[in-house]
Amino acid sequence: MDIKTVIFIGSQGSGKGTQIQRLKTILEERDRRRVVDIQTGRRFRALAARQETYAENKVAATLNSGSLQPDFLSAVLWGQAMVDQLDPMSHLLIDGFPRTIEQVPALDDAFHFFARGAVDIINLVVPEEVVRARMEDRAREDDTTESIEERLRWYREDTVPVIEHYRTRPQTTVHDIDGVQDIDGVHTAIVSALNLTV
Repeated sequence: MDIKTVIFIGSQGSGKGTQIQRLKTILEERDRRRVVDIQTGRRFRALAARQETYAENKVAATLNSGSLQPDFLSAVLWGQAMVDQLDPMSHLLIDGFPRTIEQVPALDDAFHFFARGAVDIINLVVPEEVVRARMEDRAREDDTTESIEERLRWYREDTVPVIEHYRTRPQTTVHDIDGVQDIDGVHTAIVSALNLTV
């Protein structure tokens, strides 16, 4: 099996976290190499839950408002995870970065440093009304009506251009996956797109 570098992109509520876990399980079952799973949002929520420092309180406030976290802090979190966990033979799964065009060069730099080759983008395509309903149903503390609308806005304005940028990149393949299907259907489509079917 080729070493996989996979970036999951999709609005919040599109099912990225669930699908990363499913893909991680498949890779671990079929290959002995380590799977490094970096979910930036999960790391931000862990910081916000502590609220022991000024920065942690700022992160919590930003999460509650639905605003984007600052580029430098996103890069610190996923960068430290790569430094701590990544080796030349690891599969790498990323969720939550890059979320803006401005964040792309930092990730490119990391991929160059770690000598990562081909990159697959899993673009989970889910209509806004479906995502909105999912976020309302999951009843997470930071999923207020205002924060949901703010997240949808910055996804449209800041993250969609990232997907279009990656479509033009050599050694990068964007796989558009229908995220409205049930969990198993989405998983099957991802496994097929990454040529992991048995």
